[in-house]
Amino acid sequence: MRPRRSQIALSAAAACAFLVSACGSEGVSVSEDDPASAGADIFATHCAGCHTMTPAGTQGSGNRALRAQGPNFDQRLETYDEVLYAIRNGGFSGAIMPQNIVVGEEADAVATFVSEYAGSEVEEQARPTPDAGDEVETGQDTVTGGDVEPPSGDQAGDSAGDAAP
Repeated sequence: MRPRRSQIALSAAAACAFLVSACGSEGVSVSEDDPASAGADIFATHCAGCHTMTPAGTQGSGNRALRAQGPNFDQRLETYDEVLYAIRNGGFSGAIMPQNIVVGEEADAVATFVSEYAGSEVEEQARPTPDAGDEVETGQDTVTGGDVEPPSGDQAGDSAGDAAP
């Protein structure tokens, strides 16, 4: 009977290994020649459980009931300083990300990688046109800054006129 139990245990172990290997692990797609490659590898091993980022081959947590989902960095732009701040302080809200999950050169490498590769799915946001000039919203019409008149003494709430002589 022992051989049968060991076969079942071996089959169960193989099934678990297969499921774990198929769990969102696509592999790092950053070239080893890229200076951000080391950060991608560290991100894949330390951050994959919560964060999605395609160049690192990570898909975050698939089950929000069991674990909080970190930001999807394919859909979010980050600067080097923002990433380093989040690493040191446990994210921006301090809710669940562990502080100093990586430190020193590893933290620098992750910050370099994320700031370079984050936002691959972000579309460019609309920005004001250069010819918008110095327009000022008055509540009625939009006029240029030079056309706006300051309120008169009565409208300005001038307290000097209210003072006793």
